[in-house]
Amino acid sequence: MMKEEVVNGFHNAPHRSLYHALGLTDEEQQRPLIGIVSSFNEIVPGHVNLDKITQAVKLGVAMAGGTPIVFPAITVCDGIAMGHTGMKYSLVTRDLIADSTEAMVKAHGFDGLVMIPNCDKNVPGLLMAAARLNIPTVFVSGGPMLAGRVGGEKRSLSSMFEAVGAYKSGKITEEKLTEFEKKVCPTCGSCSGMYTANSMNCLTEVLGMGLPGNGTIPAVYSARIELAKHAGMQVMEMVKRNIRPRDIMTADAIRNAITADMALGCSTNSMLHLPAIANELSVPFSLDEVNEISEKTPNLCHLAPAGPTYMEDLNEAGGVMAVMKELDALGLLKTDMITVTGKTFKENIDQAENRDPEVIRKPENAFGKTGGIAVLKGNLAPNGCVVKRAAVAPEMLKHTGKAKVFESEETCIAAIYGGKIQAGDVVVIRYEGPAGGPGMREMLSPTSAIAGMGLDKDVALITDGRFSGATRGASIGHVSPEAVSGGPIAYVKDGDEISIDIPAYKIEWHVSPEELEKRKAEMPIKKKQVSGYLKRYAAQVSSADRGAIINYKDGE
Repeated sequence: MMKEEVVNGFHNAPHRSLYHALGLTDEEQQRPLIGIVSSFNEIVPGHVNLDKITQAVKLGVAMAGGTPIVFPAITVCDGIAMGHTGMKYSLVTRDLIADSTEAMVKAHGFDGLVMIPNCDKNVPGLLMAAARLNIPTVFVSGGPMLAGRVGGEKRSLSSMFEAVGAYKSGKITEEKLTEFEKKVCPTCGSCSGMYTANSMNCLTEVLGMGLPGNGTIPAVYSARIELAKHAGMQVMEMVKRNIRPRDIMTADAIRNAITADMALGCSTNSMLHLPAIANELSVPFSLDEVNEISEKTPNLCHLAPAGPTYMEDLNEAGGVMAVMKELDALGLLKTDMITVTGKTFKENIDQAENRDPEVIRKPENAFGKTGGIAVLKGNLAPNGCVVKRAAVAPEMLKHTGKAKVFESEETCIAAIYGGKIQAGDVVVIRYEGPAGGPGMREMLSPTSAIAGMGLDKDVALITDGRFSGATRGASIGHVSPEAVSGGPIAYVKDGDEISIDIPAYKIEWHVSPEELEKRKAEMPIKKKQVSGYLKRYAAQVSSADRGAIINYKDGE
């Protein structure tokens, strides 16, 4: 439904009277009505500046002859929600955001949209909504924060979580911990490393839905305001040419996103969000294809937590378009599709330049010959599990150890801080999956505690939950099927031997089929008692290997 169906004709006079109640003139009502989905709030650091981005977008729309109308989208700060019950409400917001945006647009008949997201579930939620609604849409994020500086070195939120582990193990003083607390997050914006928010904002560029610079221009730069104005102007061009999200986000664009993901070293959470976006587009997505792409895609970037560079460095080096140009030179991308610039990917990346080959490595000097993410399979994860290979120490790419099993994140953290985790262990956290959690909590606290205590090169962590993009080490998540669905992870016991071989994409649990059947008879599946939205979510959500999408039973 477009705006003229709401505004034109004598029978729509009641609708026009309500537009007049908004203060819209006759002239404004006759212009294209552009919905601006603003994720501004005052609790999320990545969103506190979005009021300024929103005003800039409005100005851009008006300059180009449109009528901008703002409505909101929610978001959760994963950092603030981390390590407690609040994290159960992070992933679940992705579908709330998509659903509520769909409802607002369908109810009010917009001609085009500008989406203004910035954080972890907010970006994919709005991309899912754009795919569903399929009206001309441009994305502009709020941008990443600048890196902090402690002791003359650049630092970020993952440094803060690791500092807690270092303090707990006596490696730093309370005064040093406080210095980290005050300095690691110095500005507004999405956290400064290649964590989930920045991963998805970069991949929005690769999908063709954001203007160049969308993923990397820092939140506090004036160039971010200019980008927002251009997004407002560009959506009017999209309306004029009737270029829609499904014209842009094709199967080839999804493959491009997986490829760029591998080169950038993005968060493992992209392996939840790209399948969910593909599902909305009716584009097939297979985790097996991820490894196929990874095998031929070099890892060109080592941004925090994998390395010492940050989003501001990637921006100065040439940004996402420069990374895509390196990949295109290898013949790894499809570049003839249209983007929100009104030009093809090829036209966009021809203007790019790699200005710092230490931040964006040349393929012959890549950090790795294969991509930053790997999907492992084996008898512990028949449907797959995911690891950020680019953030794993070389000595942990292959590891065999004895399992130490925990039924929740909290009990695991207590064991870590209690000194019960030793070098060589394989920590298993279960009943934290999409349905079993419910909500598939992001676990930066245990991984950071392990890293902060100096065990990240000696201890692996496996879970049916997920990890923050800020996680480093042999942290393997998304184990599918999850424990609550009767997946093998539900039957692991302390002392079981588990082998991880990331280069071979394998994970093996050394228990015989006969022993597994015996344990299934002895170990009942545990289901948590929940209420409200989480109860409904747990009943409808799919497994992680399908992107934790909502299963609509009838008439899906």
